[in-house]
Amino acid sequence: MRHARRRVVRRVTRLAAVGGLLLGGAMVTRAVASEPPDPTIGVPYSAQPATSMGTDLVSRLGTSRTAGSWVDSAGRPVVAVTDEKAADEVERAGAQAKVVRHSMSDLKSATTTLRSAPRVPGTAWALDYKSNEVVVRGDSTVSASDWSRLTEVAEGIGGFVRMERTEGTFTTRINGAEPILSTAGRCSAGFNVTDGKTDFILTAGHCGPDGSVWFADDRGREQVGTSLRGSFPGDDYSLVKYDSGRAGEGADVVAVGGGKGVRITGVADPEVGQKIFRSGSTSGLREGEVTALNATVNYPEGTVTGLIETNVCAEPGDSGGPMFADGVALGLTSGGSGDCAAGGTTFFQPVTKALTELGVKLIVAKQAGGGTGASPAPSASQGAASPGSAAPVTGEDVSGLLTRLTDPRNVGPGLLVIAGSLVALVATRWIRAEQDRKAYRQQYSATWG
Repeated sequence: MRHARRRVVRRVTRLAAVGGLLLGGAMVTRAVASEPPDPTIGVPYSAQPATSMGTDLVSRLGTSRTAGSWVDSAGRPVVAVTDEKAADEVERAGAQAKVVRHSMSDLKSATTTLRSAPRVPGTAWALDYKSNEVVVRGDSTVSASDWSRLTEVAEGIGGFVRMERTEGTFTTRINGAEPILSTAGRCSAGFNVTDGKTDFILTAGHCGPDGSVWFADDRGREQVGTSLRGSFPGDDYSLVKYDSGRAGEGADVVAVGGGKGVRITGVADPEVGQKIFRSGSTSGLREGEVTALNATVNYPEGTVTGLIETNVCAEPGDSGGPMFADGVALGLTSGGSGDCAAGGTTFFQPVTKALTELGVKLIVAKQAGGGTGASPAPSASQGAASPGSAAPVTGEDVSGLLTRLTDPRNVGPGLLVIAGSLVALVATRWIRAEQDRKAYRQQYSATWG
């Protein structure tokens, strides 16, 4: 029995190897050394996310008197308000107030007008609370004539719509050029969830249509599960039903590379200015900041709304991977522009909405004393955020994976398609990701296992 258990552990931990095929390095691992065998279901889909002081004040004062909130560089909450009376209320509550000209109602009305205009693939817009503007971006694929027409729409709205051209292209982060045994491509798993009867992987909706079959090995023999109940475009989330019906041990941990993982303890909505982390099968663990909320992106495949905008980098294959801070689940990698060499903009599907729409619960780490529940989002008083409590992850290291991939005896259907490009990609991306992991270990040595 012990030997059989070891074989199962080896099999499922290959899912967490950096650069692993299909669901790759951000897989929510199922075999984690020293982890309790019974992670608990602690966050129901109906739970309200934890809110900060700034968010509470915006909710209390209303959209006609406020225009969003954020956390400044010193970790203090700031609320944009439209009148002095509202500013006084904010400051009495202990937050900073910034008087602005345009309310949240004005900003949202502008985005409604932009959405009603003819759709232009390669464009995106988001609410910039700090500048009190709606920022419209166009990538390199947008023609001069389309950009001119969209600029006319923006000018008709008013002077608080800012137009910017950006390098690169806004694409989903799946690598569609490297399919694995189906029309789906290589993606990254996000978080493990359950409906109380069956366990699922929560990932990006654009990774594959309903019915897409996912494997964990390079020969397409170790089937993980099947995609179902996805939403894309419009939203960007889907479930992958485990063939076994259970996520297994370590379901509350997301891999961050280097044999390590982060325990997930809750779910929340992020704040502008919040420090966050993202993990993915292509580029590993990366750090960044939330720059805007309620973003709309016009991908070539369709329009997605309500996204989280960040300055953390991501690359093809990182799609669906988790975004988190202090062990709190925040988002799923959707798409963006740029890469982890030059930087760029990346958009995330909020986890809270996905859980609500799908009617599932996040599987979280068991709390001290046996209690469970949603952990609060990192507050302004916490200062620099950490990924969360670290946990060791058992599995192959990158050198072992490369050896296995380049062994001609291991060539199979999936490997024939992607082996050459994947080996080079894994090697270069791992070197960059390892630098981030070293910085992580130095900064958060107190929680590094």
